Amino acid sequence: MNHNTPLSPRPLSHLTEVHRRVLTTVQLRAHGVPTAEVNEQCRPDGPWQQLLPGVVLLHSGPPTGEERLHAVLMYAARERTAGVPVQPGAEGPHRPTYTETMLTGLAALTLHGFTSAPELASLQQIDVLVPRMRRLRSTGCARIVRTAALPTPQQVKGVPVAPVPRALADAVAELSDANAVRGLLTEAVRGGHCEPAAVVRELNNAKLLSRPHVVDAVDSLLAEGRAIAEDRLYRMVSEHGLPDPVWNVDLRLPGGPHLGGLDAYWPEQAVAVELDTRAPRQDEDALWSEYARKREHLERLGITVVHITPKKLRDAMEQQAAVVRTALMASADRDPAAYVVVLPR
Repeated sequence: MNHNTPLSPRPLSHLTEVHRRVLTTVQLRAHGVPTAEVNEQCRPDGPWQQLLPGVVLLHSGPPTGEERLHAVLMYAARERTAGVPVQPGAEGPHRPTYTETMLTGLAALTLHGFTSAPELASLQQIDVLVPRMRRLRSTGCARIVRTAALPTPQQVKGVPVAPVPRALADAVAELSDANAVRGLLTEAVRGGHCEPAAVVRELNNAKLLSRPHVVDAVDSLLAEGRAIAEDRLYRMVSEHGLPDPVWNVDLRLPGGPHLGGLDAYWPEQAVAVELDTRAPRQDEDALWSEYARKREHLERLGITVVHITPKKLRDAMEQQAAVVRTALMASADRDPAAYVVVLPR
């Protein structure tokens, strides 16, 4: 038998092209290729090569980025899925089911479309996320990342990929270059991949907020996120026909204490909008208490406060405009609010 000989009477036509080139030893045995023959084909000058333990590339040239991705996933999932043979005669292209494993880190960000992430071919290692109790070790191009709770993967180009916030945290954990970290975090928000709060939550869970270069990047991320949210708030008022408010103001009682800053305020209707751009850190509870106290104080004075998150502005701007419009219309039925001094912030 040589490398051009059919593997077995069981056809491979149900497999997509990449899955004819990358197979596990278990899959090869299911197609009638014994272990001894696999070893012979994978000799140093042979037509095949072993990319990872139990994963074989059925040609001798360098693997493509796609082949390496599937090889890593096959290696990480082989104990649970690679041994399940495909039923002969199945219609349509077959893609293996990678149970309880997904790509993460820089490879995942590249698949998500990050221009600041390196090309797949240049990655020395590909991160793959698995449950903490899996008995696997990092080897070759596969770096095992363990987690107590797997996130729900997203399917990108036919492979399971960790959501952007989790992939970012796993990438940042391996990076010491402050510029690289800042570039990835900024692109996550500027490119509309996710909201800053989701990124900071994952960084906090990974205990990365104690690293100075990460903290600096997070500060830039939050500033970028707030600027984008403010721009969306301006667009919401303009595009949905709301009356113009006064922007970015502080409220005070006459001769009294400072009541707090607001992103938008309609003095005649006593309606305020506050962007909730809190980032989940260790002081989240204290910060939320401060938000709640300010809101309760303003509402006791007869001022309606509408809290809007950046995510809601991005995903449901029309709905948020309707909430603000309803609050403005309802002001006619409320008792007059207390007089407050409005100052630029």
